Amino acid sequence: MKVGNVSQTVLRRSILKQLHTRREESIIQPSVEEMCAAIRIEEDEQVVFTNTSLFGDEKDLAVFAMAHVLNDLWTRGAEPIGVNISILLPPHAYESRLKSMISYAEEVAEGQRIQILNAKAEVSPVLSKSLVTVFGIGKEKKEGLLQSSMGMAGQDVVLTNWIGLEGMLRILREKKEELSKRFVPAFLHQIEEQQQYLLAGDELRIAKEFGVSAMHQITEGGILAALWNLTEASGTGIDVDLKKIAIKQETIEVCEHFHLNPYQMTSAGSILLVTHDGEGLVSRLEKNGKKATVIGRLTDRNEKVIWNDTEKRFIDRPAQDELLKIYTGEITAS
Repeated sequence: MKVGNVSQTVLRRSILKQLHTRREESIIQPSVEEMCAAIRIEEDEQVVFTNTSLFGDEKDLAVFAMAHVLNDLWTRGAEPIGVNISILLPPHAYESRLKSMISYAEEVAEGQRIQILNAKAEVSPVLSKSLVTVFGIGKEKKEGLLQSSMGMAGQDVVLTNWIGLEGMLRILREKKEELSKRFVPAFLHQIEEQQQYLLAGDELRIAKEFGVSAMHQITEGGILAALWNLTEASGTGIDVDLKKIAIKQETIEVCEHFHLNPYQMTSAGSILLVTHDGEGLVSRLEKNGKKATVIGRLTDRNEKVIWNDTEKRFIDRPAQDELLKIYTGEITAS
């Protein structure tokens, strides 16, 4: 099988179809499109949980994993409580890398007022890179739980922040020496500054208060995968204006250097919001200093369409994330 998440076909055939046991406390059932699970613990309160695994050599790899998890909890309307962190290290790793990983993770926990509930590490003889798994837990009132399936035809789709920032930052971590030969230090410093956008808690709380039907984080497979998963979950089609999708020039240049497609690259911190009043939500977010753009609308057709002026393109099933090419050596620099 290919490196990265297994395909949706394999996920359905070999994982989801094997899961038959259900409990009445379970609210969100396992599916391709949903990023979280939820269980009811009291009549009016429920626990929401999710997890992710990332591999790489970055000292702050756990920060990216925590961003995935915390944003997923916020997109469900939940307030994060804490995370468990499991780190697998290759034999050549030094203890200093482990210490840095936990130190960076604790900075995030302190800033977001959550607790690292447990952390453990192990050295594996089969790994050449570190593997970090983060399990997150949050809570929410019964009426406040959001799911990707709650989007409805006719609603606007709003994009927060810029796509590809997470992928660009992780490329910089892995290929800084090479990028330093191609770009000036000021350019690389501008990339580093984008880390502030990885956590989307503030804008998602604003969106929830404003009124949204669904929120969906852009991770594995980029915005094209997120648009596919959102519409599959809600049972709708979509019309998207390609030129409305915000992307920074730094992302374009880094992706061009490595011949990567930024529209298929993980983008933690960028969220799709579904609402009846897209322009109103954008205005509310902008008044609070947050970047947001209406990029399209859900439709009652099955077509998933991206428009580039008059050129019509259909969104395909999610493909392998472009970032993986950095780790597998499937890249050629310009």
